[in-house]
Amino acid sequence: MNAPSDTGPEAFFREQRDAFTHTLDTQGPEAALLQAWDSFDGNVAIQCEGQPPVDCAKGCASCCALRVTALAPEVFVLADCLRATAPALQRHGIDLIGAVREADAATRGLDETARVAARRRCAFVVQGVCLIHRARPLACRGHASHDRRACADAAAGRVDQVPFSGPHRTVRLLLQAALQAALRDQGKAWGAYELNHALVLALDRPDAQAAWQQGEDPLADAAADLELREAMAAGFDEMRR
Repeated sequence: MNAPSDTGPEAFFREQRDAFTHTLDTQGPEAALLQAWDSFDGNVAIQCEGQPPVDCAKGCASCCALRVTALAPEVFVLADCLRATAPALQRHGIDLIGAVREADAATRGLDETARVAARRRCAFVVQGVCLIHRARPLACRGHASHDRRACADAAAGRVDQVPFSGPHRTVRLLLQAALQAALRDQGKAWGAYELNHALVLALDRPDAQAAWQQGEDPLADAAADLELREAMAAGFDEMRR
């Protein structure tokens, strides 16, 4: 087997995996997640040099009817955010936790195709604004378009193709995989979960994060990638050779 290149996607994955492992060991999963977000922003900026500008902007929520998956640290950070902001939002007539529960009840079990067909707007989008934008999962960060009009047409079923940003998607996939590999190395549940149901599970069990830290998988019922995990685990192991 040829020695891995010191540049390119494989080298980036290895570098990020090692960095996440160090942060998980020394600071914990929330710090590793913040690290992932920072790395995403920095590397996307580099990879997008010379590319057409992204046309995503506040008020455009055309893609916010897609199914979103998230890793356990992302779910727990959002669950804490929902608990912390609930009183203030309720004073403004916004019951975000209730909206998440309603969305989960309406979309649980739907695959990607059915989810798009349902055209149900994300529970976090209120008057066109994402209320969790700063804490949004990597899946959302990595979904960017060069043409918001095309996104609106796709959401309405008028077109099938949207000019998505390749660098956003690639960086997101590599960072997510690197964080998953690091979590797996620590013996923690590392899969991807459907966001709405995972949040409901986390909100309903106050000790969910502590249980996850001890090696349990309190979000298992929301698993969205079970058919992929064996191949992913094999790939992670291969990358260590």
